[in-house]
Amino acid sequence: MVVVTKPGIQRKRLFQASLNQRYKHFSAPLSAELKKSRGTNSLPVRAGDTVKVVRGDKKGIEGKVSKVDKKKYRISIEGVTRDKVDGTAIPVLIHPSKVILVNLNLDDKWRRKILDRKRKKAEAPEKLEGEEKAKKKEAKKPRAPKKVAEKKKEQEKKRVKRRTTKKVEAEKKETAGE
Repeated sequence: MVVVTKPGIQRKRLFQASLNQRYKHFSAPLSAELKKSRGTNSLPVRAGDTVKVVRGDKKGIEGKVSKVDKKKYRISIEGVTRDKVDGTAIPVLIHPSKVILVNLNLDDKWRRKILDRKRKKAEAPEKLEGEEKAKKKEAKKPRAPKKVAEKKKEQEKKRVKRRTTKKVEAEKKETAGE
C-alpha cells in the first residue's frame, strides 16, 4: 500500500475504508497486566470487553463495551452516559484510542487464535540465542556496493552501445533506401 502524507487524503481513506479495514482502526492498548499475560500491546476493541477511559471528561470510568459503531469509529460503554434536557440518559460515544483494555471477551475462538498467534510472534525473537543470531546476521550481510568509478564505466559502455546501434540502424536505412 502506498503511504500518503496529505491529511485530506488520509481522512478520505479513513472514512471510505471497508469494514474489515475499519476493524484495525479500533485497536486500543492493553493494561499492564494483560500485556504481560497475553504477550501483545494492543487489540481491537469488541463488544463485551471491559475498558477504562484514560482521556477526556469521562476519565477513570471503567465499564463493559456495549456497542461498537464502525461507521462513526466510536464505542459505547455501559455507565458512560449523558443526560438530555428532558432527563433521559443517552450513551456517550468514545474513540477506542482513548481507552485501555482491562479485561478481554474471549468467547470468540477466532480472537483466541489471534492472541495465540501474537504471543508466538512475540516469543520467537527470544528463542533465538547467540549462534542462531550470528548465523542470521551472516546470511543477511549486505553486498558490497559498487565503486562510483565502476558504475560510471558501465553507464558509459551502455551509452556507447546505444550510439553504435543507432548508427548501424541509420546506415541500414540509407542502404535500403538507395
